[in-house]
Amino acid sequence: MPKMKTKSGAKKRFTLTGTGKIKRRRAFHRHILTKKAMNRKRNLRAGALVHETDDAGVRLMIPYL
Repeated sequence: MPKMKTKSGAKKRFTLTGTGKIKRRRAFHRHILTKKAMNRKRNLRAGALVHETDDAGVRLMIPYL
């Protein structure tokens, strides 16, 4: 059986943690930052984990990560 291809967009956006969970960045932190509160922007800096309902789909996109 041939190797599966990794989605190149997904390999730039997701990383694995040490326990095997998938880490992602938070949205809404690129532009139009002047109207957002400081504590909101500070919370957007932190990473987040992929939700369990999306986990299987992301794992299909990055099979060898």
